[in-house]
Amino acid sequence: MGTQALERVGIGGEGERRGERPAPVVWRVVREAVLLATLFLVYTAGRQIAAKHTGSAFDHAREVLAVQNWLNLPGEASIQQAALKLPHLVEGANLYYASVHAPLTAAVLLWLSIWRPRAYTHVRWTIVSLTALALIGHIVFPLAPPRMMPGFVDTGLQFGQSVYGPERAGGVANQFAAMPSLHVGWAALIALSMILITRSRWRWLWLLHPVITFAVVVVTANHYWMDGIVALLLLAVSLPLLLRPGLHDDLRARNSVSPRRVLK
Repeated sequence: MGTQALERVGIGGEGERRGERPAPVVWRVVREAVLLATLFLVYTAGRQIAAKHTGSAFDHAREVLAVQNWLNLPGEASIQQAALKLPHLVEGANLYYASVHAPLTAAVLLWLSIWRPRAYTHVRWTIVSLTALALIGHIVFPLAPPRMMPGFVDTGLQFGQSVYGPERAGGVANQFAAMPSLHVGWAALIALSMILITRSRWRWLWLLHPVITFAVVVVTANHYWMDGIVALLLLAVSLPLLLRPGLHDDLRARNSVSPRRVLK
């Protein structure tokens, strides 16, 4: 019934403009899931290629710390030591780092693909662009995260919440792909997208997600300040894909459907 309601109100997006029958929402969601999964596999393969070129990762880490010191950015080690005095805070940061990043991004993309299909395509290609640019960074600038450097604590290992494990090499994740931080980049993109696309008076609360994420990656010593800053710069480069004409079509057209109507 939900799919039929969606089709009646014209949630099909581009196909509707050409006079074609809109694709059922379930098929569209499956199609997008397959597309994004394929792109993610390509990205993962690229990270594994990058993982084979980590000889300079620790030299790059020292360079990043030197640049941050030159810029007078707050020392991550000092911030982490202050946070470690509040173990529950650090445990919460570990949990946020491990559990919020990918699931929340996927949930927002799913929501947009169903309820804001025209705007969704803008967000999809923006996140693809941001991730592709980040992959280039991972390959050309392998970087050891702070938790591998002297003076820092691997809070994930200390509290038994590590998503990487004790080994520096091997496994699915490339632990030397710290620059730039996709945790920060994706969080900022999701927040910006939801603020631009939705009209709830509470939508500005989405800004808390990138702010908390930035704080979390520093406290857990998974990223440097510069990792997040570079991610935000790459997002700025990708913003024309998000802001191109048509982003707000869903808000003016009848395919912006309330969930209550669809699920009757």
